[in-house]
Amino acid sequence: MYVLTLKKNEEKRLLAFHPWVYANEVAKIEGHDAQGSIAKVLSYDGRFIGYGYINHLSKIIVRILTRNDEPIDEEFFARRISVFGENDLLPGLIVDKYGDYLSVQFLTLGMEVRKKMITDILVRHFSPLGIYERSDVSVREKEGLPLVKGVLYGDFDPVVHIKENGLDILVDLAQGQKTGYYLDQKENRADLRRYVKGKTVLDCFANVGGFALNAAAGGASKVTALDISETAVSFIKKNAALNGFDNVEAVQGDVFELLRTYRKENRTFDVVILDPPAFTKSKDTVKDAVRGYRDINIQALKLVNKGGFLITCSCSQHLSVNMFLDMIKESASQSGVRTKMLEFRTQSRDHGTLIGLDEGLYLKTAVLAVL
Repeated sequence: MYVLTLKKNEEKRLLAFHPWVYANEVAKIEGHDAQGSIAKVLSYDGRFIGYGYINHLSKIIVRILTRNDEPIDEEFFARRISVFGENDLLPGLIVDKYGDYLSVQFLTLGMEVRKKMITDILVRHFSPLGIYERSDVSVREKEGLPLVKGVLYGDFDPVVHIKENGLDILVDLAQGQKTGYYLDQKENRADLRRYVKGKTVLDCFANVGGFALNAAAGGASKVTALDISETAVSFIKKNAALNGFDNVEAVQGDVFELLRTYRKENRTFDVVILDPPAFTKSKDTVKDAVRGYRDINIQALKLVNKGGFLITCSCSQHLSVNMFLDMIKESASQSGVRTKMLEFRTQSRDHGTLIGLDEGLYLKTAVLAVL
């Protein structure tokens, strides 16, 4: 087993329950074992911090699995299996449940080397009809891993039919965003319904239509859903038809350009939803990302009728809550639109945030009333 001793005072963040040990925080490494094996982490003065798996190729050299002196074996992982990586104390593992099917991501070396064991546990625990792997995420390259995807268990069509908030939704586990769909927005999509009855709604970056469908279910008079992906637009149409909604219009195009076009055409809406993909995947590009978020929020605010609402989101872990709120304030000021925040929401409850891991609070959603 590897034993890592931290530099002086580098244990403070870890003692506050942050699970990552950065390579530049380590004073010395003793022992030898395989990449991805379990390592013991000690403070500078020899206090036990925890056990985690090691990867010398990553800036995050150890991800803590436990603060207890306990064996990290199959029984340990079986106890821990749930659905949310770091925040469920299984860093690097994502398991999303779509009805009778699971979609999984192994994002780190420590989880990759335990893939078969974890797959076997998932089969025993959930008895799924199939498991699809979506480890086609660029973060794996930082761990020295290739991007892969495909069926891990079962023989099935990766386009699956799920129920969410009482709606029928087709999800493509093979080609859809993230693990197939944005499950972490479930409760925010349901919450949308209180704002849309009898109103015109614009859903930007609509993906397969989650917000658009909930708007229609909430009694919206007309829903326009925008996405740049032709595949996503086809799914919006299929899902609208599946639920018997004839008031959902799906439009393919660049959202930035379409918002400006609608502005020139003096087209407005009672409710606008902005749920863009993460504009930044690293701290180095946060400033550019803020400009992107500010741009679409300014354009969107100009399209909202007085008395209407803007529901705006960011799913980037590198855009902090304060940065997100500052961006909203700047967008309102630069657009000349007076607003009031009615709600500030985060990800759904099954994607809860581990206290001490600020990066775990990645999804921010604000509901703004236009005055």
